[in-house]
Amino acid sequence: MEQLLEDVRVLDLTHVWYGPWCTLMLAEMGADVIKIEPPWGSLGRLSQRGPMYGGASPTFHHLNLNKKDIAFDMKNEKGKKIFNQLVEKSDVVVTNFVPGTMERLGIGYEDLKKIKPDIIYAALSGFGETGPYTKRPSYAMIAESLAGFTRQQGDNVDPDGPPYTMTGAFGDLAPGTMAAMAIIAALRYRDKTGKGQKIDVAQLDTMFAYNVNTTTYFVSGKDEATRRIEQDAFRKNIINIGGIHPVKDGHIFLMGFRAKGMEKLKQVLDVDEVTKEMVLDLIKDMTRQEASDFFADIGLPCSMINYASESTSDPHLLARGMVIDMNHPLLGDYKAVNFPIKFSETPGVVHSPAPLLGEHNELILKEYLGYSDEEIQELYKTGVISQRLT
Repeated sequence: MEQLLEDVRVLDLTHVWYGPWCTLMLAEMGADVIKIEPPWGSLGRLSQRGPMYGGASPTFHHLNLNKKDIAFDMKNEKGKKIFNQLVEKSDVVVTNFVPGTMERLGIGYEDLKKIKPDIIYAALSGFGETGPYTKRPSYAMIAESLAGFTRQQGDNVDPDGPPYTMTGAFGDLAPGTMAAMAIIAALRYRDKTGKGQKIDVAQLDTMFAYNVNTTTYFVSGKDEATRRIEQDAFRKNIINIGGIHPVKDGHIFLMGFRAKGMEKLKQVLDVDEVTKEMVLDLIKDMTRQEASDFFADIGLPCSMINYASESTSDPHLLARGMVIDMNHPLLGDYKAVNFPIKFSETPGVVHSPAPLLGEHNELILKEYLGYSDEEIQELYKTGVISQRLT
């Protein structure tokens, strides 16, 4: 075995961030992920925040590496037949539609079990398959807000100010990661028992579980406003030099809670106690790199505060192989993000760029399902399948 999931085939009916992040991780661990799109393309191909590159949004390029792509009309009977034939030859189906969508199309879990009894069916949604919010649509920010993160983010800036949204769609990526873990666990269960199963992953459930402040409330019985008063009183007795600090060319983030590092800093400054004012005066004429190196050398966690564009040239990330060369048929040569986990025996591999719409129609229909050239051309003529390679 060269890769962990090399014998697993995944049908990916997901879009935007949540589902594609889940299937990306499976693809980078070796799974044969087939992205299924409607003839006009999935929503994630469109850019919501600027221009498109190589026919798709930057997000689409990020989240769909290593995947094959087939584009067909699931509402057409011939398209539905293609899907059912693919289910017969697959191990996992992943969706992130509002609950009930797949059932209305006649391809819900109970339908697919009749085709492939041991299928693993991962239903990713905002609120899950049960409960009063089930039919509501959702995005990352919705789950983040309900689970408490958005209010907490604002409180971190100003307890009396407004809430702040989180950057980076944590409310998509965190649930997507949990979904990938659950799929691998279900595969392990199927290896042992021969049984497939349905996996119900809700963004809200996952974000609620990620928020440790829920347990703080459970064990204390005190809401955030009450605890803030207690924390402010407690902090008055603590010397804290950490936080976001300005330097000559930007900012750094310093953590001042490591005892050995604090003792070393006292020696360097030749003082009995270090204050935040001393630190600010010390670093005001340093660059981000100089300040970060200084604190790292004395044993205090510190980092430059970078833009994402700056992090792409970070020497540590480059040494870890996190930036790789990639070639896209429309973009040409560019850099891509590598799989972030290092396995000693079965390394993850990024081998291909995000696919064009319907790029692998012929390959999948011919090699996987045995369609003839004539049958494929008829599917194009009747609008069942589509392709956009330019």
